[in-house]
Amino acid sequence: MKAARIHQYGGPEQLELQDIAVPHISADEVLIKIHAAGVNPVDWKIREGYLSQMLAHTLPLTLGWDIAGEVVAKGDAVDDLNLGDAVYSRPEISRDGGYAEYIAVKAEEVAIKPNSLNWVQAAAVPLAALTAWQALYDIAALKSGDKVLIHAGAGGVGHLAIQLAKLKGARVYTTASKANHEFVTALGADEAIDYQNDDFTRLKDIDVVFDTMGGEVQANSWQCLKAGGIMVSIVEPLEEAKAAQHNAKGEFCFVQPSRTQLNELAALFDAGQLKIEVAQTLPLAQAADALAKSESGKTRGKLVLEVG
Repeated sequence: MKAARIHQYGGPEQLELQDIAVPHISADEVLIKIHAAGVNPVDWKIREGYLSQMLAHTLPLTLGWDIAGEVVAKGDAVDDLNLGDAVYSRPEISRDGGYAEYIAVKAEEVAIKPNSLNWVQAAAVPLAALTAWQALYDIAALKSGDKVLIHAGAGGVGHLAIQLAKLKGARVYTTASKANHEFVTALGADEAIDYQNDDFTRLKDIDVVFDTMGGEVQANSWQCLKAGGIMVSIVEPLEEAKAAQHNAKGEFCFVQPSRTQLNELAALFDAGQLKIEVAQTLPLAQAADALAKSESGKTRGKLVLEVG
């Protein structure tokens, strides 16, 4: 099969399209023929080696942990998925990923894809939607009436976070370029803040800050929180001292696989309560170009690789 792999950490030149063996599956796994694979910032961060201390990867490594495809084989212990099932998954990130024609995945990490989404759309959902769900629902315990600030609301995670926050009945503030204000307000944002020309720190008494940027944005966001509020970051850990200084809480979210949550998300998509924005699709052979676009940080919604 074809797979886009790295043999060492580094820049775009490290990603190579190669012919490798189709993976074998264990008793509790399924083999998925991949039709499309989502592209996420974690992919180029892993390629660069930024997460090498956190994730025990073995090189060479196939990148990409956001997939949609068809079950073509299953282990003897798998009784809740069938051959031919159309599925989607955010597979375990410590293993080989989905920039490939086939992937072996634990059955418990796989869910039936939303019927209303095609392969490309479905592949764009798992990692970003699970990230937003786990950050806002599981960690922040967002509830109706809460005020939430979502940074980079037009991005892959951000545009889903806006929709999930509105489903909880929250009041949503989001940062986005002026060109994306119409986009984020159409998703449900109550107020869009132009990060290039407006100061988001004018916001006060925010219950939840969802940090998708890190750095200076994270540092400045503390002053927006009310006493007892919480900031959840998906970029970098938060300083306990900073949280204490503002009488707030800070939590880091690193998304985990969840069939249960993927099932709930599929129901929301099929009910028309969520939608996914796909910025561009590229062929698997252009995976390096897709990562470069992701690294630019200027993409509205998600980038997706079409595999087969």
